Amino acid sequence: MGLRVVIDAEPDLTVVGEAADGAEVVPLVRELRPDVVLMDVRMPGINGIRATEQLVGGMAEPPRILVVTTFEHDDHVYDALRAGAAGFLLKRARAEEMVQAVRLVARGDSLLFPAAVRELAVRHGTDRRRESSAGRGPVGRLTEREGQVLRLMATGLNNGEIAARLVVSQETVKTHVGSVLAKLGARDRTQAVIAAYESGFVLPG
Repeated sequence: MGLRVVIDAEPDLTVVGEAADGAEVVPLVRELRPDVVLMDVRMPGINGIRATEQLVGGMAEPPRILVVTTFEHDDHVYDALRAGAAGFLLKRARAEEMVQAVRLVARGDSLLFPAAVRELAVRHGTDRRRESSAGRGPVGRLTEREGQVLRLMATGLNNGEIAARLVVSQETVKTHVGSVLAKLGARDRTQAVIAAYESGFVLPG
């Protein structure tokens, strides 16, 4: 109810539906076709991770998914990000932070919290890093410049900030980001950053 009040108060945002548990999410999303889904990571029945997997894997054009959680270091957050969520939002976030996050993912951006993702990667990526290396797999196909862009993405920089750091145009950065996503088979920046950590290409710390 609190989220509905906050979102509906914005002239450019509208709540089109609500689901009481994960089992209701998928059919409701198929019916209403929202641009963004605020997905509680912990729900009765089907949890937010499974519901995210079903939406991302079962729809040709799934909505952008923003996981809502109490704790940024919740183990389920990492699983939800790997499943295809564009980012996560803390339940204690201020109203203006919530609506900004919705607008951000609605326009196709990812909501990254680099420090939290790094910590989650430390806990979850160790075994995967043992089985992989920066020189193998999709990450190994990146050019030197694309690798630089990916490392800067992992720090949470946006395209403009990356362009300033590399002294290139934003359009050039956008092209590199698109190439990185394509080579990694990543849906968005969040997926690319997770792949970077899990491959050992970017090391936590």
